[in-house]
Amino acid sequence: MATVRKSITFTKQQDAWIKSQIEGGDYTNDSEYIRDLIRKDQANNSKLNYLRMAVQKGLDSDVSEKSVQDIIEAKIKEKQ
Repeated sequence: MATVRKSITFTKQQDAWIKSQIEGGDYTNDSEYIRDLIRKDQANNSKLNYLRMAVQKGLDSDVSEKSVQDIIEAKIKEKQ
């Protein structure tokens, strides 16, 4: 995978935090830590988008005449 160089600026507090993560042994350098943050952010955004779509699907659907208990019982029967 091709890489691109970026120049970013951190506060002293942020820099100290990054260094503490590296010293903790989870990361070998600043770049590795930042790349991991980006991967986690991408995963979180994917989950959030999925949840947003699920909520919208629910909002767009009709109101069910079934009770919550009826729905639970139907799901239990499906699994048997």
